Amino acid sequence: MSTYAQKKGFGATLWDFLTTVDHKKIAILYLIAGGFFFVVGGLEAMFIRIQLAVPNNDFVSAGLYNEIMTMHGTTMIFLAAMPLVFAFMNAVMPLQIGARDVAFPFVNALGFWLFFFGGVFLNLSWFLGGAPDAGWTSYASLAIASKGHGVDFYVLGLQISGIGTLIGGINFLVTIINMRAPGMTYMRMPLFTWSTFVTSALILFAFPPLTVGLVLMMFDRLFGANFFEVTMGGNTVIWEHLFWIFGHPEVYILILPAFGIFSETFAIFSRKRLFGYSSMVFALVLIGFLGFMVWAHHMFTTGLGPVANAIFAVATMAIGVPTGIKIFNWLFTMWGGSVKFTTPMLYAVSFIPSFVAGGVTGVMLASAAADYQYHDTYFVVAHFHYVIVGGVVLAILAGTHLYWPKMFGTMLNETMGKITFTLFLIGFHLTFFIQHFLGLWGMPRRVFTYLPGQGFETANMVSTVGAFFMAVGVIVLLINIIVTSARNVRVGNDPWGDGRTLEWAIPSPPPFYNFKQLPLVRGLDAYWLEKMEGKMAMTPAEPIGDIHMPNASFLPFTIALGLFIAAFGAMYHVDHKPWALPVMVIGLLVTFASMFLRSVKDDHGFHIHKEDLIEKTDKGVEA
Repeated sequence: MSTYAQKKGFGATLWDFLTTVDHKKIAILYLIAGGFFFVVGGLEAMFIRIQLAVPNNDFVSAGLYNEIMTMHGTTMIFLAAMPLVFAFMNAVMPLQIGARDVAFPFVNALGFWLFFFGGVFLNLSWFLGGAPDAGWTSYASLAIASKGHGVDFYVLGLQISGIGTLIGGINFLVTIINMRAPGMTYMRMPLFTWSTFVTSALILFAFPPLTVGLVLMMFDRLFGANFFEVTMGGNTVIWEHLFWIFGHPEVYILILPAFGIFSETFAIFSRKRLFGYSSMVFALVLIGFLGFMVWAHHMFTTGLGPVANAIFAVATMAIGVPTGIKIFNWLFTMWGGSVKFTTPMLYAVSFIPSFVAGGVTGVMLASAAADYQYHDTYFVVAHFHYVIVGGVVLAILAGTHLYWPKMFGTMLNETMGKITFTLFLIGFHLTFFIQHFLGLWGMPRRVFTYLPGQGFETANMVSTVGAFFMAVGVIVLLINIIVTSARNVRVGNDPWGDGRTLEWAIPSPPPFYNFKQLPLVRGLDAYWLEKMEGKMAMTPAEPIGDIHMPNASFLPFTIALGLFIAAFGAMYHVDHKPWALPVMVIGLLVTFASMFLRSVKDDHGFHIHKEDLIEKTDKGVEA
């Protein structure tokens, strides 16, 4: 326990989390918030599947179904998958590179609170007149015509959240470039750190197009501009370009960290160095590069013409090559290894066939001519979920079990973990495998019901049963978390026994300064190298000295809160509400006053003196 933490008392208080700039606590905030939105998005998915379980169902109305479908996609992509991926980036990456925190701890906290308030703003639409109903892609032809404020909640909520994600990505880039421990060259970085690096670069270039699109839509919706209004000379297809120039790299923003988690998992539980490390790194970079060159495969049916369609079809097929390299390298990592089928490893092994299935249907959809047949059917729904659930969600579940002891100092129950795995995997394949056939049989997507006698009844019922299996699996996971937290059995620095990278060399959970002395990195899998020489700790790269750490701050919370308040004023100002303009001004004042305070405030942080560190080591408090 650090001197700083002792002064504040044991246990993390609410105030600690509201003011923290510690990357590990911010990771916990992302995990809790992302987990909450994951449950919300899951409930929305259950409503969709109940509605489609039988023909001519009236469980929800057509209008409400559109809202649920829109919010399910938007919540799962922007408010569940993204923050859960960010949770692991925050928790693990600074430890893997031997850093004491990220480059800009204040900005890290601000990124979380912007995401959180944007997500809350979007979900408040349910209680304030209706949720957005134009689909998670919010195509302009539907969004501009949408009545009420649902789409306004979408536009403003995603703007606020998107700023948080963008500054988070920039922060991670700077951290990896500047804060690696002595000896950690780029080609000694763990694969998860590499995936964080490439993902952050994608965020840097992919989020601005989305921001531009949302700003144009905001002007159309709130101020009567006509960027997308065809009758006034606008162009709705421009929205599709702007959205998918973001939207396709977004798939890789989600899947590359998943690849990183699985790369760590395969190496740890095969007790082998990852096969073909250099080719894995170059495949990551190539996937990131090609990810920006395939966006128009979402638009084969919009009439771009045969030349554009052919170019994007070839580019889309090409992106399968580096992904295939990674698949074979994971298989070769297990080949000849001493494989242990822990819960994370079960997720990793099941990921390979699940994700390959999603990739194969992706190549089918990449054929522009065939895509005319597949495009607006449930085949696309099946493909998308095989990639996102079969890749990203399985990785999130694997990462939760793998890194839980490092984040919280206690192990999730393995038996309950395997029950969750079994239920979720069976449910996933039951739900989505049969949807490929529904699509090929002609069931269109985005419909809220269907007629009997079309041959869709059995497949839809099977799909709904599968969704309930997944739901029960998630419930078992939540029970596992509660039971584990209540028992609170503490674990050591390397609870799996086969940790290879720097995060496993320090206590679980780590002290808030991470490393008493920055470690000396002598090669790939730095901690494994030390263990092979009989050392149980890293060789230090520096003598024990004072450690400088940043102060906690309430200002990230208030900056984000101000934008949250201002968004309500901006939205209702269109309705000529007398209170709207003052609310918008007050919100902006809160934000700008907080930013001004940050700029003038002396924030030199605080020091932990080396005498305290030596004293603690002598007492054996720290490893």
